[in-house]
Amino acid sequence: MSKIHFSTKNLSYTYPDGTHALRNVNMDIEKGLKVAIMGPNGAGKSTLFSHFNGLTEPTSGHLELEGERMQYDKKSLLEIRQRVGIVFQDPNDQLFAPTVKEDVAFGPMNLGLGYEEVEKRVDEALEMVEMKEFKDKTPHHLSGGQQKRVAIAGIIAMRPEIMILDEPTAGLDPQGVDKVLEILNKLNEEGMTIVISSHDIEMVNSFADKIFVLYKGQIIDSGDKHDIFSNKELLKKAHLKAPITTEILYSLKEKGYGVDTTKITLNEIIDEIENMKKEN
Repeated sequence: MSKIHFSTKNLSYTYPDGTHALRNVNMDIEKGLKVAIMGPNGAGKSTLFSHFNGLTEPTSGHLELEGERMQYDKKSLLEIRQRVGIVFQDPNDQLFAPTVKEDVAFGPMNLGLGYEEVEKRVDEALEMVEMKEFKDKTPHHLSGGQQKRVAIAGIIAMRPEIMILDEPTAGLDPQGVDKVLEILNKLNEEGMTIVISSHDIEMVNSFADKIFVLYKGQIIDSGDKHDIFSNKELLKKAHLKAPITTEILYSLKEKGYGVDTTKITLNEIIDEIENMKKEN
C-alpha cells in the first residue's frame, strides 16, 4: 500500500475576477506525518486548504486521496469530508449550534449515525480536548482557545484520517497554544495525518515533520525543518522569519565560529556551542 496519503497534481485555481490564487501546486503528503504549510498572507494557503476536502474545485489539475482522483458528486464529497476534516482559522466560521455538544454532534449526525453512536463520539471527542464539562455551554461564551478546542472536537467526532487546520494557534495565548499542540500530537500518535498552516515559526519548528513553503500560489520549496529554516535566502524570499536558534548560529558563523547552521533545535544548538567551546 502506498505511503502517500494525499496528493495534489498540478493544482491551479483562478478566482472569477481573474486572480491566480494557485499555480501548478504539486504536493505529496505521507501517512502519519505532521505537515506544515508556511507562507506570507496572500500566498494561497486558505485557498489550497479549501481544495483539500472539496469545498473548492480546481480550475485545472486535480487531487488524489489514497491514489484515487477526487470527484465532486454529492456521494463522493460526503466520503471525502468524512476522511478529510478541516478546522477553520476562525472558530466562529465553524461553531453555530446553541450548545457545545450539539455543535460537536453535527458532523456525526450528517453521517447518518445512530443516536447512541453520535453521543459516544461527542463524549469521546470532548474528553480528548478536555471540554466535556462545557458541553451544555453556548460556544460563543467560551474563550478563543476553548472555541478552537470545540472546533477540533467537532472534527475528531467525524473520525477523519486527515485533519487540516488553518492557523490553529492564531490569537491564542501560550497556554492555549500548548493545549492545541498537545491535542494534535496525541491525534498524530494515534495515527492521524495532521496538516496545518501557520505563521508561527517557533511552533512549526517544534511540531512539523515536513514543511512546504507556499509563495504567490506556488510551492517554492519543501523539506524538514533543518532544510527549510537553515535556508535564509528562502525564508527572505517567502517573507518568513528565521527561528531564533537559526539567528544565533548565523550570528556565531559571521563572527568566525565554525558552527553548523542547519542545526535547529535547542538541544542541537547547545551541542554546537559545547563543541565550539572544546575547539577553542
